[in-house]
Amino acid sequence: QVQLVESGGGLVQAGGSLRLSCAASGGTFSRYAMGWFRQAPGKEREFVAGIDWSGSWTYYSDSVKGRFTISKDNAKDTVYLQMNSLKPEDTAVYYCAADRSRVVATTPTAYDYWGQGTQVTVSS
Repeated sequence: QVQLVESGGGLVQAGGSLRLSCAASGGTFSRYAMGWFRQAPGKEREFVAGIDWSGSWTYYSDSVKGRFTISKDNAKDTVYLQMNSLKPEDTAVYYCAADRSRVVATTPTAYDYWGQGTQVTVSS
């Protein structure tokens, strides 16, 4: 069973940056594709960014493309989300997820394991 623990969330002003981390344990991290999702109050969980098992291929939602960067360190069993030029509409709980299929998926149901989430709040 894979456990995922997110960290790095917090309160930041618009235009600022945050780096989220997601540490994995209990499984073969290098074999999984990883994704970041977010959920704002009253809204559905939405895909933010994904990376394949090797870390070679990434995919982003249109709303974060050019501002966020996902990366994967298989030696540290950790996936990161660097978030720059943050906007108030980026405010949400951010979740990381692991997919045993190795390829990036954008739907939450494709992922097998989830972290508990970390709050990101962007003030205007």
